[in-house]
Amino acid sequence: MTAQPARTYASPMPETGDTTRHTDSGIEVRNLYTAADLAGWNPASELGEPGGYPFTRGVQPDMYRGRLWTMRQYAGFGTAEATNERFKFLLSHGQTGLSCAFDLPTQMGLDSDHPRAEGEVGKVGVAVDSVEDMRILFDGIPLDRVTTSMTINATAAILLLLYEIVGEEQGVSPDKLGGTVQNDILKEYVARGTYIYPPRPSMRLVTDTFAYCAERVPNWNTISISGYHIREAGSTAVQELAFTLADGIAYVEAALGAGLAVDEFAGRLSFFFNAHNNLLEEVAKFRAARRMWARIMRERFGARQEKSLRLRFHTQTGGSTLTAQQAENNVVRVALQALSAVLGGTQSLHTNGFDEALGLPTERAAKLALRTQQIIAHESGVTDTVDPLAGSYYLEWLTDEIERGARGYLERIDEMGGAVTAIERGYMQDEIEQAAYEHAKAVGSGEKVVVGVNKFVEAGLDEPEVFPVDPSLQEAQIARTRSLRARRDQARVDAALTELAAASRGTQNLLVPMRSALEAEATLGEVSDVLREAFGVYEPGG
Repeated sequence: MTAQPARTYASPMPETGDTTRHTDSGIEVRNLYTAADLAGWNPASELGEPGGYPFTRGVQPDMYRGRLWTMRQYAGFGTAEATNERFKFLLSHGQTGLSCAFDLPTQMGLDSDHPRAEGEVGKVGVAVDSVEDMRILFDGIPLDRVTTSMTINATAAILLLLYEIVGEEQGVSPDKLGGTVQNDILKEYVARGTYIYPPRPSMRLVTDTFAYCAERVPNWNTISISGYHIREAGSTAVQELAFTLADGIAYVEAALGAGLAVDEFAGRLSFFFNAHNNLLEEVAKFRAARRMWARIMRERFGARQEKSLRLRFHTQTGGSTLTAQQAENNVVRVALQALSAVLGGTQSLHTNGFDEALGLPTERAAKLALRTQQIIAHESGVTDTVDPLAGSYYLEWLTDEIERGARGYLERIDEMGGAVTAIERGYMQDEIEQAAYEHAKAVGSGEKVVVGVNKFVEAGLDEPEVFPVDPSLQEAQIARTRSLRARRDQARVDAALTELAAASRGTQNLLVPMRSALEAEATLGEVSDVLREAFGVYEPGG
């Protein structure tokens, strides 16, 4: 019988003599686990071999003995020039892949000189208004020798096309480009809020990107289905897993509905998970995710190619777990979270800077975060063998429990008609809100200990250095965008945007006319405005 997912937050053991303990998802943990807890458990079907179905033990036979995960530190602030400098700094210190954050106006399809962009340009990521900005962002960085992850959703297709254009200007053909575009719009309605259009036309942009890349950019990961932001909004680990896979199912169904064959696109799907402090629950979550996705793809969608069954994922340590109080404690939190991701078999990893509860990471914090990964990789010994925790009575039991809870959520979402309908009804949002409330209540009462916040508190500590945000960067970005508009061939831009508007009312792949407009030096905001006119703007509850 499928266990129902836990709704209430159950805290670790408070100092009241109560000996009951729970994971952060409310799963009760007993004092001891033995072989009896795995009675009837079949390692051949539940584990398999590393690199083989159901991929519980990892997606590659040799995992990190063959190749370490990609160390992909997240970076982006101010102008393209400033972020280009940070990229080069990180690469010079041993980072092995790029990960780009975009500012809020870029995420929302607004140019830097739009009135609504005031005060937000370059603040939480880099501002990219046009192909000129993308050229500067990757100046001196050979795009055939690095992979780039772009955390962008509503405007994902635009940023991908700009990257492809700049790659071709460097002499790199699209089939040589590697990386990931997040492109996960469903979780924006659930947890994050950087959506533009209503869900259903937004899904068209997602599936058009699948089809475009299958033909032109075959080594690109066309989506990073994100549980990270679901967790940041307050979900439990079980909810993060369930809602992420529910979104993944919806994307597969949308692609099939658009006429794509499952094995044509499924191998380029990727996932993005959070790593929190409960180390063994996080490891179990990652292992359960691989097993569940493999079975969903084979049994539900009839995928046959092995690459279509593999759940490959990027991990970021938990931003919401970082504390402004005693910020250096975050170094320990990040190290534990990163260790859980490695023990769980991640393909790439970002470790947060210890100062990110205060602002953008300083160079010192970013370098220390990277060094954390390097120490795990080269000094801890956990990379010497594949899935070193496999066979632990507790871990295998916990992996099964997390899967049971996640399947309970998936069954409920299926009964509603799928993830899109569940989102439109507010189901996932309500579940996350309830979990966040219970967590906050437990922290407030002291049942859930957060070191330095509600226990082991110290007063009068020195404030760490905070990354400075230069307000003149917004002025420089606005000036560059307006200069571009003044010197470009406006007739060519107008013609390309008119073609895009016509395509948006039809059924053709939108990325083709979007690319023509961007090559003509149309801005991100202008392209987004054409689609706003065609699709409308999403209003929650509307």
